[in-house]
Amino acid sequence: MKIQLLRHATMIIEIAGKQVLVDPMLSEPGQMPAIPGVANSSDNPLVALPVNPSGLTNADAIIVTHTHSDHFDAAAMTLLPHDRPLFCQPADTGKITEAGFTNAIGVDAAYQWEGITITRTDGQHGTGKIGQKMGPVSGFVLESSQEPSLYIAGDTIWCTEVQEVLDKHQPQVIVCFAGGAQFASGDPITMTKEDILAVCRHAPAAKVIAVHLEAWNHCSLTRQALKDYAAENMIADQLLIPDDGEWIII
Repeated sequence: MKIQLLRHATMIIEIAGKQVLVDPMLSEPGQMPAIPGVANSSDNPLVALPVNPSGLTNADAIIVTHTHSDHFDAAAMTLLPHDRPLFCQPADTGKITEAGFTNAIGVDAAYQWEGITITRTDGQHGTGKIGQKMGPVSGFVLESSQEPSLYIAGDTIWCTEVQEVLDKHQPQVIVCFAGGAQFASGDPITMTKEDILAVCRHAPAAKVIAVHLEAWNHCSLTRQALKDYAAENMIADQLLIPDDGEWIII
């Protein structure tokens, strides 16, 4: 298995001889407005993709954890081939189909594709009223007899739903959407450094990969701060924090 972080939550997963594009956000820097009321007022995304997005059209399939614009944007809807299998949560199939995608597959529980079992998982995109306002979000577990099992947690905080996935599926590789994203009021809506620690402690045998960092203006957790925290809490050998464009070979 090979995983390339492109930017934010956008990744290429090479698994069982297939290439899967995850959460394509392909806009040029500054093309989307900043989240208001936070310390960093820069427009989004904050950084450029490390690759030419036209090269991403060769992916065999696409996974969209949810349709917030930092995970599936207008540029992706325009550029990507509309006939590729696109796996999503059932709540998003209508929006994705309306965008012109003809092979949107809403995964209710599990789906078999090209020797890979794709299982949708639940999460919590924040707490209280903000969590409710953020709407449903999903993660996905990818399992193949040829590869380590992979859990893409999606935009969720550490919660019972995540713990249940770890207990049930025992994933060997876990991708956490970090950044500690937060609005002007309310609790974080993606994983904080403390949430990442909880994942590592609950699944000590797994490799944990932190993404969703330094690309959107309301994500205040930096790579360096997370690296420092990992070292202080003795999880640095378990936790991988890739740079944009970096490949990880599992």
